[in-house]
Order: sequence, then C-alpha cells, then structure tokens
Amino acid sequence: MASLQTWKMRCVTGLHRAVFDVTRGRLLGSMVGMPVFEVTTTGRKTGEPKVTMLTSPIVEGGRVVFVASYGGSPAHPQWYRNLLADPRVVVVGAGRRRTMTARTAMPDERALLWPRVVATYRGYAAYQAKTDREIPLVICE
Repeated sequence: MASLQTWKMRCVTGLHRAVFDVTRGRLLGSMVGMPVFEVTTTGRKTGEPKVTMLTSPIVEGGRVVFVASYGGSPAHPQWYRNLLADPRVVVVGAGRRRTMTARTAMPDERALLWPRVVATYRGYAAYQAKTDREIPLVICE
C-alpha cells in the first residue's frame, strides 16, 4: 500500500497534469523557472505512446532542448531510450502541440549548450556529478 506521502504526490501530479492538458501548458506550464512540456514518445518494446512531463532549460524558436538526467541515475531515462529507437515525438507546451524530431546533441553542440543548461538550473550539474554517464542533451526540432 502506498504511503500517504506517495498518495499526496500522485494527487498533486495528477492535478497538475490535468490542468496542463486542458490548457496545453498555458497554466501550470513552468517549474523551477523552466517551461514544462508533455513529451510523447513511442515505446521501443510496446510501440505504444508513452507520455512524460519534462522541463526544458532552452527553448529557442523551433528548437526545444531536454536533459536526460534521470536525477543523476546511472541509467538513461526510459523516454530517452524510447526516442533513440524512434526519434519522432509530440511536444505539447505553451499552448502548442508540435510533432518534432528528437536527436542527441553532438559533442560540440553539448559543449556549447551544457553551460547554458546549468546556468538555467544548477541541479543539472549536481545530477552529472552523481553519475559516471554523460547526461545527454536532447534537441527537438
């Protein structure tokens, strides 16, 4: 049985997602100073749509950058593993729904983007320090 704290978090998360969905991110569309997006990938094993809520430290024109940090876990998050198998994603936020193509930033791109990512949210540096894997940056265009 889930603890009371877990139950409360599920309720708050469910309410946040419901408001986000109804408004396509116009309300409750930011967290820790970053915009929130609903990202739909295709499950690499199931072929089914998989929806994840993610923040983005960099949004420029038609480009959205996500950080596959997974809180500094030694493993990549499932959403990242899914998009490696199928880079087509649907990104919803700021009142827009866009079909995009996702790709991992090349080393030279990551070198330019990483300082901006950490400047936006210092927690990413702490996540990188917790893991031996290089945390991928995902560029959706």
